[in-house]
Formats: sequence, structure tokens, C-alpha cells
Amino acid sequence: MNIREEIRKSVIESLKNNGFNGDFSVKVLRPKEASFGDYSISVAMEIGKAEKNNPMEIAEKIKEGIKGKHFEKIEVVRPGFINFFVSPDIVLKEINEVLKKGKKFGTLPSKKQKIQVEFISANPTGPLTVGNGRGGPFGDVLANTLKTAGYKVKKAYYVNDFGKQILSLGHSVLKDEAAKYTGEYIDKLNKKIKGKDAYKIGKEASKIILNSMIKKTVKNLNIKFDEWFSESTLYNKKEVDLVINLLRKKGFLYEQEGATWFNSMSFGDERDRVVIKSDNEKTYLAGDIAYHKYKFEKQKFDKVINVWGADHFGDVPGLMAGVEAIGHKGKLEVILLQFVTVMKDGKTVRMSKRLGTAITMDDLLDELSPDVIRFFFLMKSANTHLSFDLDLAKEQSEKNPVFSVQYAHARMSSILKNSKKIRKISKIKNVELLTHEKEIELMKQILKLPEVIEDTALDYEVHRIPQYAIDLATTFHKFYNDCHVLTEDKKLREARLGLVAAAKIALRNTLDIMGVSAPEKM
Repeated sequence: MNIREEIRKSVIESLKNNGFNGDFSVKVLRPKEASFGDYSISVAMEIGKAEKNNPMEIAEKIKEGIKGKHFEKIEVVRPGFINFFVSPDIVLKEINEVLKKGKKFGTLPSKKQKIQVEFISANPTGPLTVGNGRGGPFGDVLANTLKTAGYKVKKAYYVNDFGKQILSLGHSVLKDEAAKYTGEYIDKLNKKIKGKDAYKIGKEASKIILNSMIKKTVKNLNIKFDEWFSESTLYNKKEVDLVINLLRKKGFLYEQEGATWFNSMSFGDERDRVVIKSDNEKTYLAGDIAYHKYKFEKQKFDKVINVWGADHFGDVPGLMAGVEAIGHKGKLEVILLQFVTVMKDGKTVRMSKRLGTAITMDDLLDELSPDVIRFFFLMKSANTHLSFDLDLAKEQSEKNPVFSVQYAHARMSSILKNSKKIRKISKIKNVELLTHEKEIELMKQILKLPEVIEDTALDYEVHRIPQYAIDLATTFHKFYNDCHVLTEDKKLREARLGLVAAAKIALRNTLDIMGVSAPEKM
């Protein structure tokens, strides 16, 4: 049963029966405080504002019209919220569904929509830094969440192996006056690659960097891409020329000062953009529009989500305009991730052991497990600066959220092992005995997972996933402290063991989505 949907339907029916026929949205939210119930709606205040009536009176009318036996109580509180307290009987009934579904608990019905999530896509000119590496765990878990929500999902890395950055890499390997990149890896490439053609050297160097550095780091972060797409492919197959000809045919290009401009202002951009420079070199935007044409028309994606660093915010309007110009308006979404700062002993760590400049993901992997890195990188929303505390990340205590969550899973496993319930528990026996406050709280927390998946698939707020894991672990630890599981009362013991098994399923499924291991012992 989808309790949230049941509430929404009941409220809409009550609104109609009470003569409220406006286009009012009914958002069913989870209150932060348990005292405000399991769910809450604020539609009465929206109606009150629109119709200039008392929202408390409107809320009372809505409440009176709500049907259903799913709630222990429904209350109206100022300034017009309606709070719903789910009946424990419903919770007891629903909790057994977790054991029935097992690994599928949290998975939503299949959908036809095909989605690509493109993330990291750092230039193959050096190792992944923590800045461009932040997109790794974020994009990976967003894709996993969308897949769990029932979408057909593919993960892609766009390899920028064409153009000026490759030429600059070649000059850097040659160590001439046009060199841009430095570091130990450049010294090694200088000894390994011979020749004088900077662009050819850059191409060879980029392949080595991609295959022996970037792909290795990505693998160590437990990320697996479905596709590594080369920008050079677009030029070799004349895809960029084709998209420029298409834009010209549609009347969206014009010539000025020797360059070819895309009239992106007609699509809401703040300025027009160059697609071919005066030296006849095509810009990054031209290739990017061609790549997205390929995504939508050749690969048949219904939606594409690009996860970029915040430093690319200026590129978003031009690409959005380009995608609309070629006929795919509304199919592209871009998520911008804010910057990362690594902290140690209360101070910012600035120097990489490998580069002498930006901290690399490999620097972090030298110090920490991928579990810890992924978890910490996921805890903040995309639009929030991420301060990565190395000291906390290394701490083996409940202060460290990764330790606390993994310890909860290990504790669940230990309880089931000690009870000799190593085999799968398919049903909570004597479920009606689970009436303790902490038991009810744990069951309610477990049952939130499908809602967390549904919400995250809609708004891409991936930090909701680790927060759910933390909340579930915290609720379990409280249950463990207050409710002796391996009690001498056989019936109660069986009921509580079933609840532990359900909690373990929910936590393991969450950690699987996060790409974080679920240890059986610690």
C-alpha cells in the first residue's frame, strides 16, 4: 500500500466534496518532528490564501471529508496544517511486505522512460581531482536510484579527447613554452612518448591518462560506466558538421566578425554563442550540441541528465538553447555540483602528493576506503559546498556516519547469526506483539524507503539516500537498546528477529543503491 498516495486521493476527494474545485496541489510531506504525525499537508493554507478564507476552518472541513481506516488520528493544527498519524495496524500489515520483497524492497514499478546520466566527464589531461571526482558518487547513485525507481538507465562518461586541451597536453608533455599541465605524471609521459607533433603527442598522452589513470580511479571508486564516449568520434563521423548544417538550415546561425554565431538568445540565453571561430575551429558548444543530438536521436534517450561542476554554470544556457533548437526541448537537465574542500586538523589541505596542486581522488583513496569517500561525498546536496573532513572520515566511532551505518548492519547480521536464524526469514511471526514504541518507530522508518526512492527520482536530491541510511541506523540502535531481541519469550523473540531481518533488508538495499558495502561483521 502506498500510504502517501492514499492520503493524497482521500484529500482530493474531500476537496471536491467540499466544493473546492481550484487547481490546488496536494503535497503529502513528512514532518521533521514526530509529534506532528507521520504525514502532513498544507493545502488548506493554499486555499485560504487564494479564497481569502480562514485556513483552519478549511482544514477542518477537509478533515471531516477524509475517509479510510488507515489512521490512528488526524489533527488540524495552526496555521492550517492537517497531520496524519498512521494506524499501527497498517504498519504491522505492511512490514511483512519487506520480507516478501527482499532485495526488491524499495523498487518501484517499471517505467518506459529511457534515461542517460552523464557524469564526471573530466578532460583526459590529468588525474581526477576531488572537484571533478565529486560527480562520480553523485552521478552513480542518482543513476542507481532512477533504476530502482523503475526507469531504464545508462551511465555515460564523455571523453573530451579533441581540441585545444589535447594540444595543450601535448605541449605539456613536450615541456615547451606552451606547456599548461605539470606534475609527476607529465614527467613520466615526457619520458615515454617521443615525437615533435604536439597534437599527436597530446592524443597519445590522453589515451594513456584515460586508460591507466582515470579508468583505474573510477574503478577504485566502485563506479562502472555503460559507455565511454569519445568526442573525437563526433568529428570523425562528421556529426558536428551535420548539426551545424541543421542549425544553419533552421535559420539559427549568422556570420559576424569572421565567426559563425548561434542565435541562442532567441531561446532565452543571455547572449549568442560562437560555434565556429574566425580561424574555422569549431567550439566546444558545437560538439556538445552534436553529442546531445546523438543521445536523443541515435541512442533514443527520453531524458538526459548531465552532472557538471559548478564552474561550468556559464555553459548551461548555450547547451539548453542548442538542444531546444534541434527539437528536443525539455529533455535535458543539468545538475551543477558545488566545490569540494578537503580539511585536516581543522585546516584546508591544498597540496596534492601527485600534482603539487589540486587534491586528487587517488590522494583520498590512499587514505580512505571507497565506502567512506562515497558516503561522505553523497551527504551534501548538489548546490552545497562540500567540506570533506579527513579526520572524521577516518574515525572508527559513532561520530562517523559511515561507521555508524555499517555497524548497524553488522549488528543486525550478528543478532540473526546468534539466534541461529541464518536462513532467510520470509515472514515476521507474531507480528501483533510488536507494540513497543521503538518497534513501531523502526517499522515506520523501514517503510519510508520506497518514498525516499520515489522522491529522489523526481528531484535528484541524492543526499536523501545517505540521510535515510543514517536515520534507519539510528532508529535501529535505539530499538536495540530498548528492546531485548533474544528474549526468553519465544513468540516475542521470533517477532523481533523478523523485525531485525526486515531492517537488515532495508539497510542493505539502501547501501547497495549507494554503492557502499554492507559488512556482516565489524
